[in-house]
Amino acid sequence: MKIKIQNPKSKDQSDKSSVKSPKSHIEPETMDELLSQVGDVALSIKKGDKVEGTVVSTSPKEILVDIGKKSFGILAEWELEQVKDYAITLKVGDKIAAAIINPENDMGYTVLSVRSASTQRRWDILKEKQEKGDDLDVTGYEMAKGGLLVEWQGLRGFIPSTQFESNYATNPSVLIGRSIKVKILEIDKALNRIVLSQKAAALGITPTALKQKLAGIKTDDTLQGIISGIAPFGIFVDVDGIEGLVHISEIAWEKVGNPATLYKVGQGVEVLVLEVNQREGKLNLSIKRLTPDPWKNILDRYPLETTVKGKVTRVAPYGVFIQLEPGIEGLLHVSKITQGEDPKEGEEISCVIESIDEVKRKISLTLIPKEKPVGYR
Repeated sequence: MKIKIQNPKSKDQSDKSSVKSPKSHIEPETMDELLSQVGDVALSIKKGDKVEGTVVSTSPKEILVDIGKKSFGILAEWELEQVKDYAITLKVGDKIAAAIINPENDMGYTVLSVRSASTQRRWDILKEKQEKGDDLDVTGYEMAKGGLLVEWQGLRGFIPSTQFESNYATNPSVLIGRSIKVKILEIDKALNRIVLSQKAAALGITPTALKQKLAGIKTDDTLQGIISGIAPFGIFVDVDGIEGLVHISEIAWEKVGNPATLYKVGQGVEVLVLEVNQREGKLNLSIKRLTPDPWKNILDRYPLETTVKGKVTRVAPYGVFIQLEPGIEGLLHVSKITQGEDPKEGEEISCVIESIDEVKRKISLTLIPKEKPVGYR
């Protein structure tokens, strides 16, 4: 586009003056001198140039932008369709950054693109919501290793499996295609990384508040909580708005088959803190460690060759497990069972303590001999 120079003096005024001042014969040497003589200039612009402007008017079909120097740019309908999530947020008076697509169309407007500005604006919105702790509505996209991929205004985010409330923790795939309310944990535009938490939104706490609460909890603290969910692998406990997990192995010293047979949602429970995970915003908890470890001083209660009585709890191909007391089981190996006399689950039998491994927490049992072997003393 050529530079168009409009002389503020009219043709009549020029003709009236037959005597020109010597100053008018001096040729301008700089752009400033040129502008001072001729007034406003419509500067040359080319495709790819970056410009800033102010929104003058908006409609579903176009947005008009004042880009200065008495020039106007336009965001056409096809451009608006590509940035519709960003375009609907624009209003008269907003400042925007754009790139030149066509310096001048048939109507004399400069055609603009704001796709780059749209991306930046979306990251700005995310940062603002993170700082304020506001909720964000995203859509479940697809399962990925360790969590669920989601989409927000064309950007992809990730909800780790640890950041779902108990209702979805075991099967987050049900959220694919559905709107999910989340809070923002991490943002890194350079890495295109957005980490979100559905749990924080469900519990109504901001990531900042969650971190502050977690900072006040230490390992080995004893806390009161409410059971918020039960899964095959453990129970979820709400501790003052923070959701913790008691793994099935930490529920009781004895083996637990189904946590749902012992607890119900809404039940109060006392827990011991095993770990405070600041990065993932969660607690690892234990119930069993609030009670004495039955393996402590085990040899004092069960000396070798002592006769004991217990109940068969499990029958395996390699032997039978017999519970001597809650949390203490011994194994009666299949080689020590007479064929045809296999103990049945639930049956009470008497055995002899053969050996104890305190480190591995294993007790080996044998049946009481029905008669003394030859040479026995």
